[in-house]
Amino acid sequence: MSTAQHRIGTGFGARSTAADVLAGIDLTGRLAIVTGGYSGIGLETTRALAGAGARVVVPARRPRTAREAVADLDGVEVDELDLGDLESVRGFAERFLASGRTVDFVINNAGIMACPETRVGPGWEAQFATNHLGHFALVNRLWPAIEAGGARVVAVSSRGHHIAGVNWDDLDWRRRYDKWEAYGQAKTANILFAVHLDRLGRNHGVRAFSLHPGGILTPLQRHLPKEEMMAAGWIDEEGNPIPQEGLKTPSQGAATQVWAATSPRLDGVGGVYLEDCDIAEPAPADGTRTGVKDWATDPEQAARLWALSAERTGVDAFAAGA
Repeated sequence: MSTAQHRIGTGFGARSTAADVLAGIDLTGRLAIVTGGYSGIGLETTRALAGAGARVVVPARRPRTAREAVADLDGVEVDELDLGDLESVRGFAERFLASGRTVDFVINNAGIMACPETRVGPGWEAQFATNHLGHFALVNRLWPAIEAGGARVVAVSSRGHHIAGVNWDDLDWRRRYDKWEAYGQAKTANILFAVHLDRLGRNHGVRAFSLHPGGILTPLQRHLPKEEMMAAGWIDEEGNPIPQEGLKTPSQGAATQVWAATSPRLDGVGGVYLEDCDIAEPAPADGTRTGVKDWATDPEQAARLWALSAERTGVDAFAAGA
């Protein structure tokens, strides 16, 4: 089967920063929504977009902390949003739509990783619910503003999607919870979401992308025990990061999602998974964790996940009569 998953030679790479990919791009008059845009690579994304002239809305589970983090940035506003609470998602979307503004970029950056077994809503596994279902509901509820803006929607996934596809027989890991497999499922779901959103949205002028930002030490690791991070060689006994080949700075980690949202090289393209500021290749058969697994780009699985997500969240902007 043919695939669009092939590098296009952008001139950028793993060491490119968010500022590098925005060089010469003026975002004055454009509006971006960056979930979790006040911490880690999300903050660097907000900083880069605002620095290029964009207005940036940062939905935050901890709005006071978020306002403190972005206080020195012009053109940035914060509103409350808990992706694990569908009523909170509804509230944020309604407030934004009431403002009458359109959206140029949505970057679904917020997420949790490898947390202890946690349930949200009606007992849903927290990583799937927060990383995928919350963003699914957010984009569908914001659809009028996204469509009007001809936006790009960017789903921040991870190389962690190599760990696991969607566990269709036990989505909420009730029989056996494994924090890393549950994370892998959530990250696969992010990619499948972009695949199907792009299919549905392209005739409306909306394109969608997913990506692996790279390996970066950020607050995303907050659920990992110190011993586990030491064993992985990420930190020393004092908790200090250990320099290692392949580890990115937050600004380098933000580059691919900023590039996905703004690059003219992606005009007319969509539904693809990116890494290191380029379109990724299919994952190699030897198990090396590079590129994208075929289970994450399967259009049938993407459509199945969309239908399931619409049923769970009760929202689908593309449903008949929506």
